[in-house]
Amino acid sequence: MGEVCAIVGCGLIGRAWAIDFARAGWQVRLFDPVEGAVPAALAAIDGLLADLVENGLLDAEAKAATRARLEPASSLEAALAGAAWVQESAPEKLELKRELWCELDRLATAEAVLASSTSAILPSRFTEDLAGRARCLVVHPLNPPYLVPAVELCPAPWTSMDTLLRAETVMRGLGHSVIRLAREIDGFVMNRLQAALVEEAFKLVAAGICTAEEVDIGLRDGLALRWCFAGPFEVGDLNAPGGIRDYVTRYRSVFDSVLASALPRPDWTGPVLDEIEASRRLRLLAAEIAHRQRWRDRRLMALLAHKRQASATIGD
Repeated sequence: MGEVCAIVGCGLIGRAWAIDFARAGWQVRLFDPVEGAVPAALAAIDGLLADLVENGLLDAEAKAATRARLEPASSLEAALAGAAWVQESAPEKLELKRELWCELDRLATAEAVLASSTSAILPSRFTEDLAGRARCLVVHPLNPPYLVPAVELCPAPWTSMDTLLRAETVMRGLGHSVIRLAREIDGFVMNRLQAALVEEAFKLVAAGICTAEEVDIGLRDGLALRWCFAGPFEVGDLNAPGGIRDYVTRYRSVFDSVLASALPRPDWTGPVLDEIEASRRLRLLAAEIAHRQRWRDRRLMALLAHKRQASATIGD
């Protein structure tokens, strides 16, 4: 039997983490105080595992072994008993997290790493008063973590280096690419990058420069095609004969001009949101969002399978 991971909170992120750990050989206990949440998560996981098999990312034997490692826990205490890793994916409410983390710290073994999936709350805000605060940190994935390799580790000021190194070892063991932050910062790394891009997208639509769909085209059929295998610094390094320094020399004035002509910040909740929502609902009815989410995950599976094959035949 492998080490035990306790999944606390079984929504979209929690159930995805459950697949991630179980697939890597961990015994996984799922707990959620909301009645029916754990059975619903396990039912959803059954469908997701079938999709992984269909896309060649698991074989039938691995699927059965992964599913066998997942079990419901009747209480928080039962979930945490003997767990080496606790992954909390509760709602993004600070007071709820503070109360919950007091219980996690009290019930988990002293050796357990306590990790939060939060994408918005700094770890210092809910771990400061805990006796075991040195073993606490944020381990923030992009959804779903069993398909998206990048994961970021954000320590509180008191998170020990041993905890960070253990967390990095565990995440790499699950197949993740790790971003280890030197210190806390709002939004961590990935959401800060995302925020800059989404803000500019809102600006362009609010100013009437282009439509919401045309913004999506620019990413989906443009920049994202390169970014799915090379980040912005590597793209720049490859976009000039002399590499990144040559790129900056050639194109700095272009970016200076763009940044100097920055559009005013729009009110995301104002009329521009009505326009963007209307555009989205023309392309996707609200009732079809859940179905489209599964489509997204299947497309990610196909992309991941392709990237693995391309890495094997072309190289990283």
